[in-house]
Amino acid sequence: MSKRKIMLRVQSSEGTRRVECDPQDTTMDLFQKVHDAFGLGGFCFALFRERGCKDEISSSRSKTLKSLGLNHGDLIYLAPINGAVLWPNDASMNSHSNTPDTSEKSEPSTSSSQTIATRWKSSSSSSTGSTSNGSQEDEVDLQLWKMDGQIKRDRDDKFCRHGANACCLHCSPLEPFDEAYLKEQKIKHMSFHSYLRKLTAGVDRGKFVALEDISCRIKLGCKDHPPWPRGICSKCQPNAVTLNRQIYRHVDNVMFENPQIVERFLDYWRVTGHQRIGFLYGTYEIHADVPLGIRATVSAIYEPPQESSRDSVSLLLPDDKEEVVDDVARQLGMCRIGWIFTDLIADVQKGTVQHVRNIESHFLSAQECIMAGHFQNQHPNPCRFSPGGYFGSKFATVCVTGDSTNQVHMEGYQVSNQCMALVRDGCLVPTKDASELGSIRESSDKQYVPDVYYKEKDNYGNEVPRLARPLPVEYLLVDVPASTPLVPQYKFHVDSSISQFPVENRMVQGHLQDFGTLSSYMRQFTEDQFLLAMSDFHVLLYIATMDMLPLREHMAPLLEAVRTGNSALASEWRHSEQWGTVEQLIAATEVSSASGSHSLDHHGASGSGLGGGAKWTCPHCTFINAPHLSSCEMCNLPR
Repeated sequence: MSKRKIMLRVQSSEGTRRVECDPQDTTMDLFQKVHDAFGLGGFCFALFRERGCKDEISSSRSKTLKSLGLNHGDLIYLAPINGAVLWPNDASMNSHSNTPDTSEKSEPSTSSSQTIATRWKSSSSSSTGSTSNGSQEDEVDLQLWKMDGQIKRDRDDKFCRHGANACCLHCSPLEPFDEAYLKEQKIKHMSFHSYLRKLTAGVDRGKFVALEDISCRIKLGCKDHPPWPRGICSKCQPNAVTLNRQIYRHVDNVMFENPQIVERFLDYWRVTGHQRIGFLYGTYEIHADVPLGIRATVSAIYEPPQESSRDSVSLLLPDDKEEVVDDVARQLGMCRIGWIFTDLIADVQKGTVQHVRNIESHFLSAQECIMAGHFQNQHPNPCRFSPGGYFGSKFATVCVTGDSTNQVHMEGYQVSNQCMALVRDGCLVPTKDASELGSIRESSDKQYVPDVYYKEKDNYGNEVPRLARPLPVEYLLVDVPASTPLVPQYKFHVDSSISQFPVENRMVQGHLQDFGTLSSYMRQFTEDQFLLAMSDFHVLLYIATMDMLPLREHMAPLLEAVRTGNSALASEWRHSEQWGTVEQLIAATEVSSASGSHSLDHHGASGSGLGGGAKWTCPHCTFINAPHLSSCEMCNLPR
C-alpha cells in the first residue's frame, strides 16, 4: 500500500503553486520541490508558516513535514532573502551590487537553476576563500569559516542529570546567533559571521544564501521607452526602499594598540585648537568577546593633507603620497581599516572638554554618515555569498569627542549597508540646519531617486511609514566599541625618553618634517638602536618620500626588519649604499650647524664671515640662498 501524499500550497509574489509531498519528506526536500515548482533561478528564498515572514521553516535534513505539523492543504509563504532576485524577468529586479566599480551595469540572468545552485554551493565550501568575481576574502574571514562558532556551556549541577561526558538541553552548546545569550552579554549587534550562520542554519552552508545590496539606480538598457527623463517603466525602475536598523555588524570592536597612538594624534588639537582627521592602519583579527567576532586593531594613524579650523575640517586637498603610504603599510603587514576625526571644544575655565554629542543632539551628523558611507564603499568587504563578490565593509569610523563627564573619549561606528547604497547612488544629502537629520534627494531630469521610507511609532504605538525627507540618521548607524587594551601592545616601539618624529602634513612650527628634523631625530640613537629609530610609521613614510633622496624602492629589507623585529636585518640595511648617503648628509648637517654657530659667535648675527657677503647656490637643490646662511633655506642641507 503506497504512502498517502499531501498537497501544500505555496504563495509568493508571483502567485500560488501546489507542491506534492510525502509526510516523511524533510524540509530540505520541501525547499527543492518549491524551487522546481516555481522554476526559480536559485535557492535564495525562505518559507514561512504565517504571513509577514513569521514562523520560518528552516531547511534541515532531519526535520520532517510531519514533525512540523504540515498537513494536506496547508498554505505556506515564500519570500526572498535580503532582497534577492528570484525571477530574472521580474519587474522589480534589482541587479546592482556593491562592488568597487560604481558604473551602472546590468547583470545577465542565468537560465540554468542547476548551475546557480552549484555555483553557490561550491563558492561557500571553497577553502581558498575566493568570491564570485575572483577577489580573495580577508585572512580573518578564512579563519572564522574554520570555526564552528558554538558557545560552549558548563554542566549545570542543578538541572543536568547525566554523566560528565554527556550533555542535555541545559548544557549543550548554543549557536553564535542565540538571541538570549547576546542579550545577556549586552551584545547589541551580532557579528557578520554569526548572521551568516543564522541564514545557513541546518542546511549546506551557503546553498540558500545570496547577499545583494539594494540599488537606487535605473536599470540601463531598457528598450521599451526612451531613456529617463523621457520615459521609465516597472522593468527598469528601482524599488522603493524601507530603512531598517541593521542587526549585524562587520566589525565588532576597534582597538588601538596603546594610548600613545591616540595621544600623538590629539597633539595637533592641543597645539592649534583645530580639528583633525586621520586614517587608521592596522589589521583585522578574531575578537574573542563576541561569537565569531572581528576586531580592527590599530597600529598607526596617517594624517593626510587637510584644511581645518576650530569647527570644521576638509579633505579636499590632493594627497600625492597616498599610494606610497598604502604600499609601505602593506609591506609592514597592515592595511587601511578606518578613519578617525576629532570634535573637541575646550572648556578653558574647567580644563575639560564640552559634551556636545549625546542623545539630545546627535552621535554622528548626516555629513559624517555620508563620509563614512563613502569610505566604506571605497573599502568593500569580500564575501563569497555575494554575486558581485563584495557585501558591506569592515571600514570603521572613530570620533574623538567629550563624554558625559567632560573627558576626552572615543566612539566607534559603522553605517549600514543600506546607507552605503544610498551614498553610492547619490541619494543621501545632509540638511542645512539640523546635523542629526539627512534627506533623500528628489528626482530630477538628471537622476531618478526612488522613494525611501523609515518606520516610527505614532501616538498609539503603531508603526507607520514616513517619507525620508528628512531622515533621522540613527536608522543608518551601527555602534562599534572603540578602546585601548589594559596591557598595551606595540607594533612600533615607543620610548618616552626619546623625542618623537613629527607627524606628516602638520603645517605648524615645531611639527614640520624636513631633513634637519630627521638629523636631530637620528642623533638620539646609537648604532645599536637603529631598529628602534626606524620603528616609527611616520619616520618610514618620510624616508620613503624624501624630496632629495627618496628610498622607497630600496626599503623592502628595512620594512621586513621592522615588521619582524629583526635587528640583524636592520643593521645590514643600515650599511647599504643608500642609507650610507643619508648618514653622510646627516653628518655634514651636524658639522655645518656647528660651524654656523661658531661663525655667529665670532662675526655677529649678520654672518659676514660666510661667503664674503655673496649669495650662494645650493649644490643639492639649486636654490639661491642669502650669504649668511650656513644651510639651504629650501632643503636644509649644508652649504
